[in-house]
Amino acid sequence: MRDQLNSDLFDPRNDMDSDCTRGAAGSGGDFGFAFNDSNFSDRILRIEIMGGPSDCAPDGEGCTSIADWARHRKRRREDIKKENALDLSICPEEQVLNDNQPDMDDAAGCENQDEEAVAMVEETQSGDEDANSIESSWNMDCSTVVRVKTLHISSPILAAKSPFFYKLFSNGMRESEQRHVTLRISASEEAALMELLNFMYSNTLSVTTAPALLDVLMAADKFEVASCMRYCSRLLRNLPMTPESALLYLDLPSSVLMGEAVQPLTEAAKQYLASRYKDMTKFQEEWARVQYPKLEERREVLGSRLARFIRFPYMTCRKLKKVLACNDFDHEFSSKLVLEALFFKAEAPHRQRSLAADESATLNRRFIDRAYKYRPVKVVEFEVPRQQCIVYLDLKREECANLFPSGRVYSQAFHLGGQGFFLSAHCNMDQQSSFHCFGLFLGMQEKGSVSFAVDYEFAARSKPTEEFVSKYKGNYTFTGGKAVGYRNLFAIPWTSFMAEDSLYFVNGVLHLRAELTIRH
Repeated sequence: MRDQLNSDLFDPRNDMDSDCTRGAAGSGGDFGFAFNDSNFSDRILRIEIMGGPSDCAPDGEGCTSIADWARHRKRRREDIKKENALDLSICPEEQVLNDNQPDMDDAAGCENQDEEAVAMVEETQSGDEDANSIESSWNMDCSTVVRVKTLHISSPILAAKSPFFYKLFSNGMRESEQRHVTLRISASEEAALMELLNFMYSNTLSVTTAPALLDVLMAADKFEVASCMRYCSRLLRNLPMTPESALLYLDLPSSVLMGEAVQPLTEAAKQYLASRYKDMTKFQEEWARVQYPKLEERREVLGSRLARFIRFPYMTCRKLKKVLACNDFDHEFSSKLVLEALFFKAEAPHRQRSLAADESATLNRRFIDRAYKYRPVKVVEFEVPRQQCIVYLDLKREECANLFPSGRVYSQAFHLGGQGFFLSAHCNMDQQSSFHCFGLFLGMQEKGSVSFAVDYEFAARSKPTEEFVSKYKGNYTFTGGKAVGYRNLFAIPWTSFMAEDSLYFVNGVLHLRAELTIRH
């Protein structure tokens, strides 16, 4: 029976899977003609709308953007927290229907049985209109009723759409046996609830803006109308996604986020953020500075919340110097971070792997290497008898596979003779353009018009010895921004290079070495 409660007999999911966004309107599940019509209704729903300083308007009312909706909702939550601090003793011991407790015994006593309900009539209630609300959202026990709406409803239609209403109409209590049903809500939920009730009949909504849809989504979650949650989720996914909206969707109340109907929306938000911020170098404006313009607040957030997710040990020494000079971090805190990073860099490789393994089980993954846009390198430098450096670059098999058919990956910069260089691995066509192959290139960072003569050699570990074997030697006079290399480093097609029996992947890793010597 529980499965039946959770199903929606008029679920528009099949219609929603089509390109049509109007729901199931016009289909066999459209009962819009019966909404608030006494001829097709068996009960009267009395909606008591409660007043309170924080509940004067819905979150979406007057909001023209997602950011407005979020700010309004945040203010309401802060107001509610203040109101909740009031003495609970001022609240009468009256049970009111809400989504968590659909018990109507005591709520029925609040209803005036002698008064004839009129559809959609608004009434002004007497009483202390300045009374304070001490509960948020659908629990308005201590607020004052400022007006009442009454609707003709069909209990089978509402029960088929919502387990909440199913339980209400079938719990065998006195209220379920009476013709009048009372709901008590805050003023801020009024518009959303009316949209929700209309949806339960017609499978469509009249609102189309993101703020209004979010209000309805919250109401649908409260009253367990899964089909409406799916509908709102679909419409929100079809709206243009922004960083603000994506973050807001992921910050909805946990009860909403856990709903299966909202999962496609949250997944779309995650994918949007992952895609947009895949290359963080394109976003120079630091998020913390935008969100926390006050220095003290920014330092607190960076120090206590965000810093542990930054992989300082994999920054270059030049970047670590910038961290020390960055005013966004407390100096003592940044000194500790940089010192930890330098100690990690100084450790032997096996100790680094051990630290990363120990760290993997915790939330702080600062010692674990990632697939950076600029791959880290290990460099050995010599000044005598001549200026020389040996650079090691490791690429995982999956990183190489992702290069096909025309990708490239760059190493971090390294220096020789005061000039910056980098390595780049490519998937490109051979010189006759007959097949794809693996290429390796050496480039000099652009810095003026200086010329630089370099002897270079590329090598790679290969089986069965797993020793470095020289693959290409050459010399070149670099000028700023120029690069030189070999289009087919291993002289084999890409398919052979990536094959399971490839000679060049040792335990799933391609080990490359470049040796540079300044020519005099």
